[in-house]
Amino acid sequence: MKILIYLAIFIFKIIEDALATLRLIVVSNGKKKLGAILQFVVTLIWIILTGTVLMGLQKDIFKAIAFAVGALFGSYLGSVLEEKMALGTNVFIVELNYKKALELIKILEEEKFQISKFRSSNQENVILMITGARKQTKKIVSTVKEIDKEAIILSEKVKIVPSV
Repeated sequence: MKILIYLAIFIFKIIEDALATLRLIVVSNGKKKLGAILQFVVTLIWIILTGTVLMGLQKDIFKAIAFAVGALFGSYLGSVLEEKMALGTNVFIVELNYKKALELIKILEEEKFQISKFRSSNQENVILMITGARKQTKKIVSTVKEIDKEAIILSEKVKIVPSV
């Protein structure tokens, strides 16, 4: 019977931490209502779970161990899920040769990416700012590297500012 309690603590702690991680991500991407709903669920699970762990903890330390190990796995699972969901937008700053940049712009514009072009201080190069969904990171990077293996690529998560 005790093993089922430990297993339940472990599983619910994984769920709680994974949902908490996802909540942070959805809120940082502007989804406040979904974040609030997730927080409600996380808090409900936490209260019930913590109460279960604390009851008789001095006599049964394995509850705390199941809780801690569940937190470990839950945190990791939340990070993996966030990576798979890849919510949000990135800007890719790419420096490459001018002629290769023209070829890259043509390809990326066909894919409907937003691109801004600037001259580099080195007159032979161009700096491109490419805006795309995080889910498209591999596609953008592989396309750039196909055109120019020497291209320098920087990526940063951005938040699109809504019009007022």
